[in-house]
Amino acid sequence: MTRPAHIASLDHDDDPFAGSEGSDRYFNRELSWLAFNRRVLEEACNTAHPLLERLRFLSISGSNLDEFFMVRVAGLKGQQLQDVARLSSDGLTSGQQLAAIVAEADALVTSQRDVWRDLRRQLAETGIAVLSSRTIDEALSAEDLHWLETQFREQLFPILTPQALDPAHPFPFMPNKGLAVMFDLVRISDDQPIRELVMIPAPMPRFLRLPGEKARYVAVESLVKRFAPLVFPGYRVIGGAEFRVLRDSDIEIEEEAEDLVRYFANAIKRRRRGRVIRLELESGMPEGLGAVLRDELGGSDAFVTESGAFLGVGDLEAIVDEDRPDLKFTPFSPRFPERIREFGGDCFAAISAKDIVVHHPYETFDVVLAFLKQAAADPDVVAIKQTLYRAGKQPAVINALIAAAEAGKSVTAVVELKARFDEEQNLLWASALERAGVQVVYGFIDWKTHAKVSMVVRRENGQYRTYCHFGTGNYHPITAKVYTDLSFFTADPRLGRDAAQMFNYITGYVEPENMALISLSPRDLRPRLMRLIDAEIANAREGKPAAIWAKMNSVVDPAVIEKLYEASNAGVEIDLIIRGICCLKPGVPGMSENIRVKSVIGRFLEHSRIWAFGNGKALPNDGAKLFMSSADWMQRNFDRRIEYMLPIENRTVHKQILDQVMVANLIDNEQSWDLQSDGSYVRVQPGERPFNLHRYFMTNPSLSGRGASLAASGSVPKLSLRNRR
Repeated sequence: MTRPAHIASLDHDDDPFAGSEGSDRYFNRELSWLAFNRRVLEEACNTAHPLLERLRFLSISGSNLDEFFMVRVAGLKGQQLQDVARLSSDGLTSGQQLAAIVAEADALVTSQRDVWRDLRRQLAETGIAVLSSRTIDEALSAEDLHWLETQFREQLFPILTPQALDPAHPFPFMPNKGLAVMFDLVRISDDQPIRELVMIPAPMPRFLRLPGEKARYVAVESLVKRFAPLVFPGYRVIGGAEFRVLRDSDIEIEEEAEDLVRYFANAIKRRRRGRVIRLELESGMPEGLGAVLRDELGGSDAFVTESGAFLGVGDLEAIVDEDRPDLKFTPFSPRFPERIREFGGDCFAAISAKDIVVHHPYETFDVVLAFLKQAAADPDVVAIKQTLYRAGKQPAVINALIAAAEAGKSVTAVVELKARFDEEQNLLWASALERAGVQVVYGFIDWKTHAKVSMVVRRENGQYRTYCHFGTGNYHPITAKVYTDLSFFTADPRLGRDAAQMFNYITGYVEPENMALISLSPRDLRPRLMRLIDAEIANAREGKPAAIWAKMNSVVDPAVIEKLYEASNAGVEIDLIIRGICCLKPGVPGMSENIRVKSVIGRFLEHSRIWAFGNGKALPNDGAKLFMSSADWMQRNFDRRIEYMLPIENRTVHKQILDQVMVANLIDNEQSWDLQSDGSYVRVQPGERPFNLHRYFMTNPSLSGRGASLAASGSVPKLSLRNRR
């Protein structure tokens, strides 16, 4: 698909900061993230997707941009205000980064506005209308208008609280993500001007759907503007405009925080009142209203932008829920691993027979829940240990742990309070777990526990045996339906001992000794990775084939990037599949000419972390060193998080991950983007041999976990790198 005219790219050739040594070797982290979000937005223009799915991509781009400002931009602004002399890896000050970020973010907002205009028109053509305050009267019948007015009077009006703005009524507090309408009015009785503000209540749904088969939506703020005379009787409405506020929402941990639970409970409340970092104004807002908002909310520290006719693009997700299957992806039902079915649903028996890998979302997350539920109900299970980073609002995992504790088992849950924007939910889960008798541990103050590990100790034949689950994603039943991740089940006693040491490290600060297979950060994960890259460099220098394949979300760490540059210069062939941020510059002569980087953006969110090293042969090969991990290649993952790196030694699992998952990602040409040495991304053209990796895994059972009968049938097409363009 060619790039639409209204989707502009940041032109790195015109970057005024490109002359520094850092910018010669690295892309800016924040601009790379914005480039990723632009790729997400471009999927909203991809006519290969159904219309409501395109709207979903637009809403995701909006939610992503909100979080980016609340966390990353807020952090840079804080550095600037405190005169922190810290340069990014590409050599920019916080002020220089902010200038470039705001320019690209404003361009992104302009693109979002244009995409929404196009999608809104196309939705209307298919019978889904989103009405504005200006189009309500002409689009609705008198009967519809009467219903709408009744709803406003009975359901919305009692909740609204108009607030006058004058010397006796100072400007009210606007919470984070707060949306409001400001009005200029004139009192009819004496022609006295007055200014009023109406905040949209946060718990209220953003859209009201009119009754009937035909889908007609009206945003709440449009209703407030349309029925302003009902809110302000005796006043003439001169003008009204919407605005929205984003605040600094990052939570910094203080070393003196002795009670982490109390600290986070208070910090979550403070988040609502963080410094205003972004003020969004409705396009065309009267200058007088805009000036007041800038003075009251923006000051000199906030970034002010005009965001088109709809503020808070992320809220458009509500319209995606419209019951129109013809405008959505064909429903997909994930498979349950056949190998576990062959053992009558007995997870322990199946895992005991052979290691199993499950590929989400193509294979259901229910297998993870079944593993935990069986452990909770099994009288031979004596202990369960579990990390919880993002469990979400679905209680399935929590209920299994509670059931196990109530059954008298020893249950330990490592609950990570520092999981951004999930802190409040995790506090609730921690409280529920503790009430049930679960031993809840919050881990390290300075480090996040990001590793996804579950460990079950079972009594078998007079001895104890340990079963483990290692995941590249979170124990989150909802995200497991749209994130591509790996779940690895094993009863290997070496991995059981390593997992036990990992939990002891988190719960009791007991340093692991003689770990057999697992590497942990911040302990030894980066050094182990460096040694693996060094081994490929040595192979290349000895004239042997040398290759590295890696798939993850982000590559940022300068030390790892420099090592990859060294490997490239030695002749190692490197293929990276990086969905999001990539600070490494590929294809630069004399520095990275043997490195290729691609990004896959499609129906599912590529999330699994997989690393492969040729080990003296071209990839893929049976002797390759293959690893799965919870970590991306970022400083925070190596230095400030508990992460694991796990070698895959089982031949069947090795083959599925390397020869299927990795090869499919490499040969995909329908939803892939190639990163150029100038920082631009170019959509891969399918050519004569189109291949969509998501479609492939939805329609073909995986090799591992299929069961003996399916494996013998040979029904799964074999993937080959010859498919690659």
